[in-house]
Amino acid sequence: MAPSKNEVDQLLAYLDLLQRWNATYNLTAVRDPERMLTQHVADCMAVVSPLRRHFGSAPSRRLLDVGSGGGLPGVVIAILNPEIDVTCVDTVGKKAAFLQQVAASLPLRNLHSQHARVEQMKTAPFDVVTSRAFASLADFVDLTGQHLAMGGVWLAMKGKDPADELAALPIGIDVFHVEQLDVPGLDAERCLVWMRSKPSL
Repeated sequence: MAPSKNEVDQLLAYLDLLQRWNATYNLTAVRDPERMLTQHVADCMAVVSPLRRHFGSAPSRRLLDVGSGGGLPGVVIAILNPEIDVTCVDTVGKKAAFLQQVAASLPLRNLHSQHARVEQMKTAPFDVVTSRAFASLADFVDLTGQHLAMGGVWLAMKGKDPADELAALPIGIDVFHVEQLDVPGLDAERCLVWMRSKPSL
């Protein structure tokens, strides 16, 4: 489903904020606006359809974006899915402050920002915990497992199929889908790694 005009306007407003703050706070190594649009916004938009498919008509839609940085993919998900309550967490204070500014400026009532180490966060559990370029899959699930709701899933954004990282996952983790993504304008491999905890015997 194509974004509405309002959603497109919000995405462009977010991109403008990202460019302006990036000049001072170094939120992303990508400086060119067109490359930001492709490498960041379009890349993150590719997870929206899989997320909608996953949530369906679920009554609870809480998502945690770990190591969110400049808000990728958390802000993009929040803009395109107002029904999903998105919390972005980052250890860098200026990045968390930027995300608070984004939530206030756009405005996005479903977007929240926390300045914390994810393993030290105190929060209600989330239905989906996601990350983009945060850590190895093993570290990702280890650091965030306490925040995953019963029946929840991890959703890791990766480049090419991370075979070595998959092999290093602990026994209790079930990788139930590695989904290949096609990002318009991006000549690079992208995939989503879907994981959940195996039920205890």
